[in-house]
Amino acid sequence: MLKYELIPEQLIYEGLINQSHLHSPGIVDESVVLLSHKKTYWERLRDQKLSAAEIRRSGFPMSNTLVEREMRIAQGTIDGSKYALKNGIAFNVAGGTHHAGSDWAEGFCLLNDQAIAANYLLSENLANRILIIDLDVHQGNGTAEIFHDKKRVFTFSMHAEKNFPFRKEVSDLDIGLPDGTGDDQYLSLLNSNLESIIESHQPDFIFYLSGVDILSTDKLGKLNISTNACKIRDEIVLGTCKNLNIPVQISMGGGYSPKISDIIDAHCNTYRVAHDLYC
Repeated sequence: MLKYELIPEQLIYEGLINQSHLHSPGIVDESVVLLSHKKTYWERLRDQKLSAAEIRRSGFPMSNTLVEREMRIAQGTIDGSKYALKNGIAFNVAGGTHHAGSDWAEGFCLLNDQAIAANYLLSENLANRILIIDLDVHQGNGTAEIFHDKKRVFTFSMHAEKNFPFRKEVSDLDIGLPDGTGDDQYLSLLNSNLESIIESHQPDFIFYLSGVDILSTDKLGKLNISTNACKIRDEIVLGTCKNLNIPVQISMGGGYSPKISDIIDAHCNTYRVAHDLYC
């Protein structure tokens, strides 16, 4: 997608980052993939043997290049997680592949990058209790399914209830918003629920999916959120992580406004907020 190139270009242009801040990930190890995805699914995906129905559900025509891309995205989120443990925060300019479940691809998501990274941190004893904050406009159904019986990971999804996916899974906390939800209601719900989740779950690491498809300009979103409120959303989440000294990894998630400038500006706002808080 074009935005993956334009976001870092814009951030460099603004002087928020330079080339030394950009890292190219390798390919995630198969053993790490299998912490989150079933072996039978992974092997069918790896070997290009998904059924026609599975390919339709994925949204992509299958290719080895596509699978490699997903493996690099997952490794990028792992790399970012390890960086965040040392430095407080890290971004994956791609990622947010939250529709991929343990044994399915869906909605342009083949491997669930934040689930893979969360299970990696747990398996390596780098984190003990994890919170996944999914504020993409679509429910993180794959993430919810992968962690449905894992008490060390709390999944929180706030999304448009009548939007894709039409068959929802059950997160630890789902807030399904009605079509047309506006700034005040959205921010109020986020504020009150995030505080109570952190108090009860006591995470020592947070994954944040910061999709900008909540914008009123988004052609797929169905919500009525302004660019300013989307930035305040990021301030709430990242400010909480900073104030509580909880490391956070951010994957960018969706954004489908007709004007690419609206998408880039909203995604770059997440970086701008992080820069103001952490630099």
